[in-house]
Amino acid sequence: MVLSRSSCHAADPLSDVLDVLGPRVSRLTRLEAANDWALEFPALDRLKFVALLKSTSWLILPGHPPWLMSAGDVCLIGRTPYAVASDPALPRTDGQSLFGMPGRDTVRLGGSAMIAIGGSVSFADGNADFLLDMLPDALLIPRSSPGSGPVSTILALLGDEMERAPLGHGAVTARLADVLLVEAIRAHAAGGEAVGMGWLGALSDPRLGRVLRAVHGDIARPWTVAQLAAVAGMSRAAFSAQFTRRVGQTPLAYVRAWRLTLARAALGRHGADVASVASTVGYRSQSAFGHAFRRSFGIAPGGRRHGGSRPRADG
Repeated sequence: MVLSRSSCHAADPLSDVLDVLGPRVSRLTRLEAANDWALEFPALDRLKFVALLKSTSWLILPGHPPWLMSAGDVCLIGRTPYAVASDPALPRTDGQSLFGMPGRDTVRLGGSAMIAIGGSVSFADGNADFLLDMLPDALLIPRSSPGSGPVSTILALLGDEMERAPLGHGAVTARLADVLLVEAIRAHAAGGEAVGMGWLGALSDPRLGRVLRAVHGDIARPWTVAQLAAVAGMSRAAFSAQFTRRVGQTPLAYVRAWRLTLARAALGRHGADVASVASTVGYRSQSAFGHAFRRSFGIAPGGRRHGGSRPRADG
């Protein structure tokens, strides 16, 4: 398993995170509806996407005004409840129960005037927390946003595959859904919506982006705040304050969280050596690594399962 990109190309933190966490669309669902309808879904510790293929639909998220989605629009949804409806004012039915039956991946409500698809995302070794902690509860990617061209192309291909169901369509739709997830995140990062917002906004910032690329390019380096501030070309105090405000963690807490996320992913592989993993992610002392790992995940590095907790953003 590759733990960093320092030995090959310049670090791309988004690719680095996606490569290590291994997000895959584990279930693809389809909703067809007409007339009056409204479905609500509970908050879960997950990432999923909702994309509209035909007509319009309202998306309702806590703390946001209802958003009228049109064909080609996509929303990535994290740890938040949400609802989809023909009218935001309608009473809502429990959508989770409609799709909850095994093998029931398509729900039809009165017709097919509106068609939407949804994808539930799973992560390798249960390592969802790092990305979910870095992203807002919802990312809205309208078809009109810069960089959304590939998203529209993939949605058209997905819609065609799901409509025709030719031989091998299961494998093709699964791969297209995986690519759609990445392209949607990229489109959001490339658009004005990401400016000033969280981790993706920091990636797009010239100074903070340099720092994140440096960290992901050489995670084993014993980084200090002063060194990271020098990479950013800022004073230590100004850098630390801006990084913390934008990313939601102090610089060294981010370094620590990514080190431990890398370590947990590596230790989930058969035959992984604790001492080697500790050294590769920047811990010179195996005992210090063990203490940090137990503090973050509640289990020793040699424990069998590491997928239940997220790294704490302390420091």
